[in-house]
Amino acid sequence: MGESITITDNRTGESIEIPIVDGGIDAGAWSSLLPGIWFDDPSFSATSGASSSITYLDGGAGLLRYRGYPIEQLAGTAGFMEVAYLVVFGELPTRDQLDAWCDEIAEAAPIHENFHKRILEGFRDDAHAMGVLIAGIAAMSTFWPDGKDVEDTTCRRTQMVRLIAKMPTLAASAYRRSVGTPYVQPDHGLDYTGNFLSMMFGQREGGYEVDPVLRDALDLLFVLHADHEQNCSTTAARIVGSSHADPYVTLASAAAALYGPRHGGANEAVVRMLEGISSYDQVDDFITGVKAGDHKLMGFGHRVYKNYDPRARILKDVAHKVFAVTGTNPLLDMALKLEEVALADDYFISRSLYPNVDFYSGLIYQSMGFPIEMFTVLFAIGRTPGWLAHWDELMAQGSRIARPRQVYTGHAQRDVPSIDQR
Repeated sequence: MGESITITDNRTGESIEIPIVDGGIDAGAWSSLLPGIWFDDPSFSATSGASSSITYLDGGAGLLRYRGYPIEQLAGTAGFMEVAYLVVFGELPTRDQLDAWCDEIAEAAPIHENFHKRILEGFRDDAHAMGVLIAGIAAMSTFWPDGKDVEDTTCRRTQMVRLIAKMPTLAASAYRRSVGTPYVQPDHGLDYTGNFLSMMFGQREGGYEVDPVLRDALDLLFVLHADHEQNCSTTAARIVGSSHADPYVTLASAAAALYGPRHGGANEAVVRMLEGISSYDQVDDFITGVKAGDHKLMGFGHRVYKNYDPRARILKDVAHKVFAVTGTNPLLDMALKLEEVALADDYFISRSLYPNVDFYSGLIYQSMGFPIEMFTVLFAIGRTPGWLAHWDELMAQGSRIARPRQVYTGHAQRDVPSIDQR
């Protein structure tokens, strides 16, 4: 017999043996022995809420794999459109499949002018791009009500193509609306990432010359962000999706979770931290302040990784390539020294505080000309295939609606007094 655990109810002496399968145990077996008794796990950090074949993550060993492929191999050989196909459909595309996939995405990329006029133009001039993006994704639900047939596989595929295609268009439109420049429609002659850069920074009339180094760097960032197992935003998508909400409002809920500074906003915090250090010579004093509890070291440590985030290793090299094009950024020099000092100090090593993906991604985004308010928006573009893959997997599994239990800590039964006796 394989590995198992035995649980005994000491109130009755009754026991049950539960097999360990894929590192977990069946909660149904637990409930059959102990009905009405729940695990108290507010952050779900010790609870599996899904069975998924999309991403494997081993935080202790610093491993990340999409559909079995190590992130290091994918980052070196596959572009974002290939990885998006892999994450959504389970296998890397052939050349013909990739060409057809890219054409399909390109054809679905434009956003109707009425969407710009009726939805985007309704926001304040200083509205945060991420807030506009979230509202825009949700608004798509009203433009494409056919997406509500979530049990139909063909319908689901149509919506996934539509969302992957339109996210860069919507994101670029949110940015251009905020800076008061005319919207730029997608260019079918450009690839996915180059097209996004064109819609962000190009002129309405005339072409936009995409720097291949910057294009490849952004494409790689999208690859690294494509999925990350059951994180906060993916869990939000699965919970909302379990109600059979359409994919637009489901993804809007995921993007809303990503908006939080504890999740997608962390790379912005890294840039703010480095700007606050102010100079290379102040790094040692800053580290001393971190150890004394006077400062927070942003971009180090991770909820899951207890080792060096494999994505951070990749981005460290990318940062140097980008800065060779955009020019030296003093923040990178500070970041490198900060990493060097921290990784030589047992204070940080003993606490498993290693650089994570946010430590370098914000610096790269900033050097490419993206305002800080766009950092989380860029994250959302890259994560869209992962959110959709989990939603599609959930629908295919026929999962029940999410309904966690709680440990009640309120009053026992009370009688309602009259208003004069309160």
